[in-house]
Amino acid sequence: MLIIACLALCCLAVAAGLAAGSRLARGPRRRGDEGPPEGGPTGRRADEATYATLHLAAMAAPALRAGLDRDSARKAVRHLRALLGTRAVAITSTEAALAWDGPCTDDVLTHARAALAAGRAQVFAGEPHGAVVVPLTVEGTVVGALAAIDDELSAALVRTVTEVAGWVSGQLELAELDASRRRALEAETRALRAQISPHFVYNALTTIASFVRTDPKRARELLLDFADFSRYALRRAHDFTTLADELTCVDHYLLLERARFGDRLRFSVQVAPEVLPVPVPFLCLQPLVENAIKHGMRAARGGEVRVVVRDAGPEAHITVEDDGAGMDPECARRMLDEDPAREGAGIGLANVDLRMRQIYGDSYGLVVETALGAGTKVRLRVPKTHAPETRAAEV
Repeated sequence: MLIIACLALCCLAVAAGLAAGSRLARGPRRRGDEGPPEGGPTGRRADEATYATLHLAAMAAPALRAGLDRDSARKAVRHLRALLGTRAVAITSTEAALAWDGPCTDDVLTHARAALAAGRAQVFAGEPHGAVVVPLTVEGTVVGALAAIDDELSAALVRTVTEVAGWVSGQLELAELDASRRRALEAETRALRAQISPHFVYNALTTIASFVRTDPKRARELLLDFADFSRYALRRAHDFTTLADELTCVDHYLLLERARFGDRLRFSVQVAPEVLPVPVPFLCLQPLVENAIKHGMRAARGGEVRVVVRDAGPEAHITVEDDGAGMDPECARRMLDEDPAREGAGIGLANVDLRMRQIYGDSYGLVVETALGAGTKVRLRVPKTHAPETRAAEV
């Protein structure tokens, strides 16, 4: 998609440059416009036209990458008008005119509907102004139209408007791709909440039940811990939370597991206070602790889990370590490569690894250090500069 967008931009620059050259050849069209300097270097004019085209396209692109609506159309339309050099430019949806720059009449919506119905570029001659209208498409579906209104209509203008409309469509497709990626991440987060281990729920409730008669106060405290953990894990949250909230979730989880295993489970949590507000992906830490307990507990002597969170300048570094039996490094690699959506996979290392790579890039995947008989250490890096909007929990 990115390669296609770059090629479209190059074609756009060439087409706009040719159109600019054609307009210069016709001489000045408005008061104050001047023709090319006599005897001036043609190559320099072409370079300047190409630069101006690319600059204007770069100015319009961020708005278009937000998708097609009134706000994005309003921000982009003036740059598109400067790019085309026409009397006016309008952007429409399939139902209404979203934005325009320059003198524009109600005819533009009528022309746009005709072009949308035809599914291809349309030229509308008129006095004193004509229009070139080209449909905008996203993945083959017509979503709107780009209309250029000018005093003179020419084949060069039609080609240029068509190329610009194609480039706009490419930006809208990238916007849809971004939206699809966000929807996929949101769906994955919703699925993640549904994957809370049923074994953990069963074990936690069984443990709480065992204290009901012998130690009702302890049972009540554990029940509140379980409620707090469930509220956090199943809340209607966005993709990010703070490291402080994630550690609170881990704390509730560890208290429940400690009640289950007793003194056989030992754990420690060390956190640098300055990293507590750092935004982190939702449920990125608790699965690592759950994995450490699952693989680190030995039947006879139990095990120890250590969570360390350090401030590392532009990043927060997190390690979750157990002193269990460890595993073959090849086995650890297979755990990271398994399909997170596989039935019964639960919230495992592969799920956290995949989300970290999707959000921050491949260099931010999990690092697993392990060997047979040497325990397991999982490293996680979170950049502080990646600060998405975090909102309070909605219950």
